[in-house]
Amino acid sequence: MGGYYTIAGKQVPFHQLSMFFIGAYALTGAYFIMKPSAPQPATPPIQASSADEESFIREFLKNAEAEEKKN
Repeated sequence: MGGYYTIAGKQVPFHQLSMFFIGAYALTGAYFIMKPSAPQPATPPIQASSADEESFIREFLKNAEAEEKKN
């Protein structure tokens, strides 16, 4: 048969120990893959040089979306 490690006074077979670590790695990987990420903003931030420019861009986008819905 296979060998054994003695852990906390008990003999643990090599194959059980290796299967435990493979399972632990798989569960850890699955956790990080399925973890929800932060939601992305719907539009990129507006980088305007003045408040007037920013308000113009917002108004333009609002009008363009309204016209798009109309068509």
